[in-house]
Amino acid sequence: MWSSSEIRKTFLDFFKDNGHSVVESSSLVPVNDPTLLFTNAGMNQFKDVFLGIDKRNYVRATTSQKCVRAGGKHNDLDTVGRTPRHHTFFEMLGNFSFGDYFKPDAIKYAWEFLTVVVKLPKENLWITVFQDDDEASDLWQEITGIDAGRIVRLGEKDNFWSMGDTGPCGPCSEILYDRGVQYSCGHPECGIGICDCSRWLEIWNLVFMQFNRDEQGVMTPLPRPSIDTGMGLERLTSILQEVTSNFDTDLFIPIIKQIEDLTGIQYDRGEAGFPFRVIADHSRACTFLIADGVLPSNEGRGYVLRRILRRALRFGRLLGVDKAFLFKSVDVVSDLMKQAYPELEEKREFIKEVIKMEEERFLLTLNEGIKKVEEIIKDARVEGKNIIPGEAAFMLYDTYGFPLDLTEDMAEENRFTVDKETFSRCMEEQRQRARQANKGEDFFAQDRLLSDLLSGFKNTVFTGYDKTADTSQILALIKNGALLDEAADEEDVLLITANTPFYAESGGQLADAGTIKTDQGTMEVQEVKKLAAWVVHKGIVKGKLRIKDKVDLAVETNTRLDTARNHTATHLLHKALREVLGEHAQQKGSLVGPNRLRFDFSHLSAVSDEELSRVEQIVNQAIWKMYQVGTIVTGLEEAREIGATALFGEKYGEEVRIVKVEDFSMELCGGTHVQNTGQIGLFKILSEGSVGSGLRRIEAVTGRQAWEYFYQLENELKQAAFALRTTPLEISMKIEILNRSLKEKEKELDNLKARVSKVSSEDLISQAYSYKDAQVLIAAVEIEDPGVLRQNAEMLRDKLGSGVVLLASITGENKVSLACFISKDLVARGLNAGKLVNAAAQIAGGGGGGRPDMAQAGAKDVSKLGEALEEARNMLEKTLA
Repeated sequence: MWSSSEIRKTFLDFFKDNGHSVVESSSLVPVNDPTLLFTNAGMNQFKDVFLGIDKRNYVRATTSQKCVRAGGKHNDLDTVGRTPRHHTFFEMLGNFSFGDYFKPDAIKYAWEFLTVVVKLPKENLWITVFQDDDEASDLWQEITGIDAGRIVRLGEKDNFWSMGDTGPCGPCSEILYDRGVQYSCGHPECGIGICDCSRWLEIWNLVFMQFNRDEQGVMTPLPRPSIDTGMGLERLTSILQEVTSNFDTDLFIPIIKQIEDLTGIQYDRGEAGFPFRVIADHSRACTFLIADGVLPSNEGRGYVLRRILRRALRFGRLLGVDKAFLFKSVDVVSDLMKQAYPELEEKREFIKEVIKMEEERFLLTLNEGIKKVEEIIKDARVEGKNIIPGEAAFMLYDTYGFPLDLTEDMAEENRFTVDKETFSRCMEEQRQRARQANKGEDFFAQDRLLSDLLSGFKNTVFTGYDKTADTSQILALIKNGALLDEAADEEDVLLITANTPFYAESGGQLADAGTIKTDQGTMEVQEVKKLAAWVVHKGIVKGKLRIKDKVDLAVETNTRLDTARNHTATHLLHKALREVLGEHAQQKGSLVGPNRLRFDFSHLSAVSDEELSRVEQIVNQAIWKMYQVGTIVTGLEEAREIGATALFGEKYGEEVRIVKVEDFSMELCGGTHVQNTGQIGLFKILSEGSVGSGLRRIEAVTGRQAWEYFYQLENELKQAAFALRTTPLEISMKIEILNRSLKEKEKELDNLKARVSKVSSEDLISQAYSYKDAQVLIAAVEIEDPGVLRQNAEMLRDKLGSGVVLLASITGENKVSLACFISKDLVARGLNAGKLVNAAAQIAGGGGGGRPDMAQAGAKDVSKLGEALEEARNMLEKTLA
């Protein structure tokens, strides 16, 4: 029987043997594409290629692409486990042609792979085509010999694909597998395009990208039509392993077996097994998403991951698991998939730690949610209602991550219902907001327009690795989407030259600044952007520039060197962080400019001062060892074989550039760097902090900026030393001496205050009066410190003998403070200090209490102080009467 690993390898080998380049799966986090939450199809990584923006050194490709459909337009989250074929995470096998072969070969390859290579019965295969695509229908019959009766024509909704509202589009053709009448829904008209039952399994979609649609909806044929296909590995595996559900394949069974072991419950392939299927699916999604750098958070991709993870925990509770368990599935998923995706093994421990932390956090959240539901039910009962409002259910779901079905369970236990209609409306409103936030179908429109304008021009040669000045010729001038022959004074234009030393912003490194000059004009370069094979300079013209003019291009050298210092320093920092914190401390983003560097990395807790000090020390030692910095240009696979660090999620071509710092570090990088680490001079971390769950950020300076930082610091120290009448090196010792002296003075002041207060309090004795054989002193005093007030009240009680003392004062915070002490014999007669101060405090908007013989209280309304004391007096006399 076929294993899933064999199927994946066989597919890729088949297309490799047919002239396709095997391209590694891209990250689940799309690169430079705001229209997508997650990579959800094999073609995502080739989007720029299909649009003509990106050029590759191959025209045929094949991939096994990691995909997630759990957010945005493509969301299978709520369907998972209910059907045998829907998943949040899945693998899409695909083959692609970029203007090379078209429909005949796409059909031939698909049919040959299915019927010859993996030997699916031809009689079980059915085909769908777009209703107007006669060509595809004829080709299927001509190439495969399939009977016309097994070719079904469907409309645009099912069989026409488009990248967006505008751009490449075309008809598609789907291959379905007939599992047999025993899987039919039983409907009299059960068939393709009529029902969606388990009998007809869609396995492979062939997209014929042959038109370009404009803003008016007019479609014109593409000069070089292309092919994009996709086939779910899980679905094909279920057919070849002769099982009825994807969850019964070797991709899921080991995970389900682990859930059985954890719960002690045997998996049921029917409805009772629903929680098992959800957990098995979600464990894969969580493992792969975290491996690709997504971490749980309250927004965007992190929020979707958090929902998936918490949903799995919810179903774990249904199986009786009330503690963290999902992190244990990472080992099983890793063991199953590490051969195809080695990053799972590399990041195994980090992924487990992230999931476990999120599980433990959610278990606390879940308890908070349960309390909140109980409060909502209690409040509703008071109002005579027996329904949980939809807005409240949505708040629980959105704020606490509290699942609706759990809210419904608790409602049912209390004979309540949930307003699901309003809940659904709130959910839809949130989806609408998310759609608006992610709207960006025309994001590529400007790049596509420029790419079309420049399609006839030579590629720009970048010479900036070796020089900061060069001569060239103006190839194109562009303004407002149109080519110019000439740019006049003060015009804001785009300029393309045959070659350039200007580095275009990419990989986190900011673009170079500088000038482009001719005999008649100058451009101060404001921005530099890489567009496919061209480098585009943007700026304002002074004088006049013309196409074909000879130009001198000069990069601002000091700025370039400062940027290079910071860029090489990020490589040293990356290595140092992994050495100090562990290999999980991977780069997640960076900003490299002339003034500073910013470096984001994965780590689950704050970096201690000691760890930061070690990181700084390692980086500076590498600088002072004056390592040579060199570059190697080689193939991507060769780079990995020699141990170069690739930044996960970055786009790399078949040929890559390695920046090597002797034996210290080796990373794939296209940026500009120093030639020797000694040129960096000095490295200083300015700050370290959190920028998200499991994501940390370091900001640092090097070279001239580091010297400037220490220069300013030294000036501050000198000024502080002057004010303290000491030297900079003795400031801390001087401050310590001053602190000790200050504490002694404060102690002396407190003692003086206490003595003055004692004298004042002793004067109060004369205000005491006798009532029913008890000495009573109730008075307002001027003592700001509640502690001193308490001491004085206790001292006066002792002096009175059998007596009651209740003192009140206005504190430094303009609040009322009360203290009451009662002798034990009066406590025996029914007096209670706690009740006395509480009654008084309530008059002034406060409260308090304590023991029968001693109590304190506080209040807010100082204007009611007199009334408060009168209340205490009345209560006391009433008790003793």
